[in-house]
Amino acid sequence: MPSEPGRDRVLAEAGVSRETATRLDTYVAQLRRWQRVKNLVGPATLGEVWTRHVADSLQLLTLAPDATRWLDLGSGAGIPGLILALAGRDRPGFRVDLIESNTRKCAFLMETARLTEAPARVHNSRIEDAIAAQTGVEIVCARALAPLTQLLAWAEPLLTTGTVALFPKGRDVQSELTEAAQRWRFVYDLVPSRTDSDARIVRVTALSRVDS
Repeated sequence: MPSEPGRDRVLAEAGVSRETATRLDTYVAQLRRWQRVKNLVGPATLGEVWTRHVADSLQLLTLAPDATRWLDLGSGAGIPGLILALAGRDRPGFRVDLIESNTRKCAFLMETARLTEAPARVHNSRIEDAIAAQTGVEIVCARALAPLTQLLAWAEPLLTTGTVALFPKGRDVQSELTEAAQRWRFVYDLVPSRTDSDARIVRVTALSRVDS
């Protein structure tokens, strides 16, 4: 298969198997095919799909190498959830649950998961309606979905019972942390992003309400 911009470098840095590379190629091909009619990602980012979307997703796996139960909020085009499922498919017991309220995006997720045999389950639901039923989740993640305050509110049922959150954020991360601290007490650290020098991954390990 002809190499796309950044593909070989991203795959080499992630150290994925040939089988995983093939599955990711299928994902990217599906994304491009569905993008024509579904507008799954920002059109300007499609040419950087490997360096911007795939690499950004794969780096999360290195932050929780032993975790096998992941939950992705507002999965959209499967970034990072479906990409994580493809990369973790060979790990025993690995599974990613994808929550997405948009029916058309769910159709893309389900069809692509079927084609790639990804260990992913798609939940066509609003986050607040589906999250309470998610048990045994080790890592909850979300990318380009909502401000940190809202992400913590959605993930509260999990973060108060031992789940760890990984939320990629851009250059406004400090202002989001300041805003979130008005409502939440949370233990966190900031992990530098490998794909953007201005970005950070907020890793939350404990959460409670300020008024609790």
